[in-house]
Amino acid sequence: MLKAPYDQSFRAPYLEAWRALGVWRDKTLGQAMAETAAQCPDVPMVLHSGTTTTEYLMRDIHRQGLELASGLYAIGLRTGDVIAVQTPNWLEGVLLYRAAAALGCVILPIVHIFGPSEVSYLLQNSGAKIFVSPDRWRSIDYLERLAKIDAPKLEKIIIIGKEGPADAILWPDLIAKSTGSFPAPNHTPDDVALLLYTSGTTAAPKGVLHSSNTLLAEMISTYQRRIQPGAATLSPWPAGHIAGVLGILRHAIDGTLTIMMDQWDANAAAELIERYKIGACSGTPFHVNGVLDAAEAGGRDISTLKDMLCGATTVPPTLVDRCAKFGLNTYRSYGSSEHPTISWGRPSDPLDKRLFTDGGLTFGNEVRIIDDDDRDLPIGEAGEILSRGPEMFLGYLDPQLNDAAFIPGGWFRTGDIGRLDRDGFLAITDRKKDIIIRGGENISSLEVEDLMLKHPQVADVAAVAKSHERLGEVVCTFVVLRSGDTLDITTVRAHFEQLGVAKQKTPEHIEIIKELPRTPSGKVKKHELRDLLKKRG
Repeated sequence: MLKAPYDQSFRAPYLEAWRALGVWRDKTLGQAMAETAAQCPDVPMVLHSGTTTTEYLMRDIHRQGLELASGLYAIGLRTGDVIAVQTPNWLEGVLLYRAAAALGCVILPIVHIFGPSEVSYLLQNSGAKIFVSPDRWRSIDYLERLAKIDAPKLEKIIIIGKEGPADAILWPDLIAKSTGSFPAPNHTPDDVALLLYTSGTTAAPKGVLHSSNTLLAEMISTYQRRIQPGAATLSPWPAGHIAGVLGILRHAIDGTLTIMMDQWDANAAAELIERYKIGACSGTPFHVNGVLDAAEAGGRDISTLKDMLCGATTVPPTLVDRCAKFGLNTYRSYGSSEHPTISWGRPSDPLDKRLFTDGGLTFGNEVRIIDDDDRDLPIGEAGEILSRGPEMFLGYLDPQLNDAAFIPGGWFRTGDIGRLDRDGFLAITDRKKDIIIRGGENISSLEVEDLMLKHPQVADVAAVAKSHERLGEVVCTFVVLRSGDTLDITTVRAHFEQLGVAKQKTPEHIEIIKELPRTPSGKVKKHELRDLLKKRG
């Protein structure tokens, strides 16, 4: 069973205050889901795939989730075991969350586009007992990828589809193993319930651990801050992203009519907003612009959409202005896999706050702004953001990472630079973490650099973010070539494809230079590379 590797005693002084705010429930996800299913049996979840939209009632999802839990128990899954799930936003994925919660297991969502290299690492590092995957989806042949996965300690493979390896269990056969019952788990609200990997400043992804209490705190604090609590919600996020996890939990915990898409389609999103009178949505500028474009082109009525959170990357003021012309006062938020929502704006916030800040702190959360010597800075000055609050994670799976991630008192080093104003609004001004955020997905610059250095023509490389109108940022690499060699973007794409990594990590722009600018200690001056990109446009 996974245990919190970081001392949680810092939370003790705050628990009563968090309980008074209603954000600390002392319930497991399984208990909370069962309560919501009893209270809201007829609330549907809507899953959109391709041209098909299907509704599933809460009571049916809950019943099928418990049947699945019984089947998983029958094949040997026990409390605390890790279930790795690489599915799009399909019913099977939703049921796996509910089954894992009922059994007291740890759910490990994996981004559906990750290749065999990334999946092998996650399965090995997490110690996952079971891996669930489709056979095929869109242009992805998961069975072909599965043949390349190296995970010797994996006990069972479950395939959603009609065929799979000889030793795999097909989904219908798993359901057939259900006896309709399983023992109540010996599982507490503070035990690990979610393991999610996130890219950071190191090449290897970091395993983020959340409990039922931290996840429920996140759900409750964001629900309370919405201007239309209970309004139908559209989630465009993939299942392996923290926002995708919260989209699934929003229906299961809040009892909110939730619409999820297995792939982004702006025209379909605009049609769904009109059909289901969606009141709330979140997304990156890429998603928001797509919906507005589709609504204009197709004459869609999206007037019910009043609550639009825009984040996960830089939000240009021009987008906020464009939304206002639709009667949509969009706003920003700030968070991460480790601390999902630290700050959150409101549509009613003044325009300057919505344009230039990431909102006020959510219920129970605190931040400190410190300098390089860990000293607190005055209001208005920019420094590294430390955070603490009820939905903050339990720590990283690798305990060695926690020494650098926390300071005394349970304050988490976010790795981001920002400032607090006198009205309590937080503004993110820079990133201390060396990551690239492409369409809301974090990409480790160091991982990209390590992959590029495997190419025989590359002598030295630095990866930075390049601004992109739709995606926010894309990967750009500054490359120093070996003497006499040449390199183009087509060759780079082929190289990354051969390595079996996700396509979004592939550089979309390369710059050939003679030498990388470095400090006397040898560190690459990436700010100079970013400035060079800006000058070149």
